Amino acid sequence: MFKTKEKAAEIGFFISAAASVLCVALICIFLFAGGVPAIFDIGFLNFIFGMEWRPKSHELFGIFPMITATLLATFLALLFAAPVGIMTAVFLVKFCKKKVQGILSPMVSLLAAIPSVVYGFFGIVVIAPIIGELFGGSGRSLLAAAIILGIMILPTIIAVSQAAIRAVPEIYYEGALALGASREEAMFFATLPAAKSGIIASVVLGLGRCVGETMAVIMVAGNQVRIPGGLFDGVRTLTANIVLEMGYAEGLHRDALISTAVVLFVFILIINFTFAAIKKRI
Repeated sequence: MFKTKEKAAEIGFFISAAASVLCVALICIFLFAGGVPAIFDIGFLNFIFGMEWRPKSHELFGIFPMITATLLATFLALLFAAPVGIMTAVFLVKFCKKKVQGILSPMVSLLAAIPSVVYGFFGIVVIAPIIGELFGGSGRSLLAAAIILGIMILPTIIAVSQAAIRAVPEIYYEGALALGASREEAMFFATLPAAKSGIIASVVLGLGRCVGETMAVIMVAGNQVRIPGGLFDGVRTLTANIVLEMGYAEGLHRDALISTAVVLFVFILIINFTFAAIKKRI
């Protein structure tokens, strides 16, 4: 009886794993079958490094401004969220009183549960008007998109960093204290270095969400296809471009949007492989 249950569980686990692999394989086949031929039709250099996106009037399919906007928004969001998220995780694990932790931890978890469209609405109503009042314009800009993305990835960075810090044996921290280090020194020079693999994982997960986020970015970025000359210029990211135009696109235009998804997919692969290499080296 026990062996039968064990075999059934083994089969169930195998089916689940196979289904996951099959889903990834089907997505890859769909993207590359639909997108790669269009890249060759347009021309690889014209597509990746082209500066103009005019699919209807001139059949120009350059996505370089959108690649630039995506990378800049992601970098700025991480520049804000990574230090804040890691420091918050350190505070919650080692320096926060239990009563305060009981309030802050659910609030951090709640951030992860808020839909992206609500973040976008918050950006339109609060963030963009503040930027507009301080620096002029509508406020819907690269900076607004970066701020919203940074807020959105905070709970991911905090949660994963917390788990990584808690996984470090307490003897590391206590040993540093015994050698005369302060609580802060013990945390930053003993515990955090031991948890760096998990902390890097949290940043990479946040990076992946930044690259793939759509709805909130559409609402606050300004949706202008150009390389931004500053933080307060409107931009359009790769994901926003796909969502905005897929509803009416046809022919080569539709295939070019699928090719844009291929570029996004390749970005995610590069991020994952880079993280795997860094983790292996660590």
